[in-house]
Amino acid sequence: MLAILVLLAAAGAMIALSVRANRRFRTIDRLPMQWTLTGAVSWRAPRAVALAFTPVLGTFVIMLTGAMPLWVPPRAGQEGLVIPVLMAMAAGFVAIHALHIWMIGRWSKRR
Repeated sequence: MLAILVLLAAAGAMIALSVRANRRFRTIDRLPMQWTLTGAVSWRAPRAVALAFTPVLGTFVIMLTGAMPLWVPPRAGQEGLVIPVLMAMAAGFVAIHALHIWMIGRWSKRR
């Protein structure tokens, strides 16, 4: 049950970030997805794809990781680590999504 709450919280946070970013960048059709080390944009994707990629990927990975204990029993001493691992993964995905949106914002100001 706690694993489902972690998943819902992370997915909800990423969706909220995406909805807010979609309003913010509504005038831009294609958003950057990747940058080079020099800061130049490598490639762009349609706005809906760019803002939905991380929430979809994160939800899938967290859901799969949360379901793993159903198929693969944890080793001795690792039984209580499922929730902390899910929370760390969820925080990581939300942080990466926020970083991506922040980088898009910086890019849009320079255009």
